[in-house]
Amino acid sequence: MKFLKNILMLLGVLFVGSTLIFAVQNVTDENEPLNREIAAENNTKNVSPTYKISAIDIPEDLNFAGEKVPFDDPEIMERVDREFLVNTYWQSNALLLMKRANKYFPIIEPILAKNGVPDDFKYLAVAESGLENVVSPAGASGFWQIMKTTGKEYGLEINENIDERYHVEKATEAACEYLKKSKAKFGNWTLAAASYNAGSYGIQKNLTAQDVNAYYDLLLGQETGRYVFRILAIKEILSHPQKYGFDIRKEDMYTQVPTFNVEVDAPISNFSDFAKQYEINYKILKRHNPWLREPHLNNASRKKYTIEIPNKGYYKFSK
Repeated sequence: MKFLKNILMLLGVLFVGSTLIFAVQNVTDENEPLNREIAAENNTKNVSPTYKISAIDIPEDLNFAGEKVPFDDPEIMERVDREFLVNTYWQSNALLLMKRANKYFPIIEPILAKNGVPDDFKYLAVAESGLENVVSPAGASGFWQIMKTTGKEYGLEINENIDERYHVEKATEAACEYLKKSKAKFGNWTLAAASYNAGSYGIQKNLTAQDVNAYYDLLLGQETGRYVFRILAIKEILSHPQKYGFDIRKEDMYTQVPTFNVEVDAPISNFSDFAKQYEINYKILKRHNPWLREPHLNNASRKKYTIEIPNKGYYKFSK
């Protein structure tokens, strides 16, 4: 009898529990449209009404160094469009390039002008290095990504002690000489730019094999095939940032710290001690003179070097 009583109590509990579950489920089902509406509203609040991902209108007058892009070729249009999309929507990188350009273009521009090289080639330096003193897997170094043998060929001093590929002014001069030589060889600046990436021999070999005479008619490997198009996109975006959605103020830009020059024509045994004479440290000295590759200067030949020293008051550090 006791056993039967327990069974009946258990059945009663199960009945009440199932009834409650059914009731809760009904309430949930009835409120589902409202729940979805609330969730949608919350998601909408997290999306900026001004931020939109959209296709990009390519300027019809797009050109490199005055040489127009042949937009009558749909394949060319797709390649241009790819670089505009990649470089516009990689916003963090584009902003960094704009900030650095404000700092370094004033150094590069007058050197290009002096050498008769079109101003557009400053964007080649941006494409090559992002305006940083980087080293490629092949060993190309500095803003202009110059190989060791090429640098020496164009008058740069490169050894364990000194590497002028990291000297912005001198490396820009060397790049100008290379580009002028390529322009004389190929007859236009677009092929001169392509040869900067693939080498003069590589471009000539492809022109001959494919029996064409223009960059836009060449079938090239991915890197060189994208090269000029990437420069075109960088030029347009950095020249008209607001047009492509970038709201960057003058005070956001990087700027040069004013400096003065110190000439040395003797060995320097310790650059840390040398820096202290001008109330800076070794790190700051190297920041302004990245071409000094070691913490000392051999200079057995007593060659005259010009070292940049920042004006007083721009750096504070623990002594």
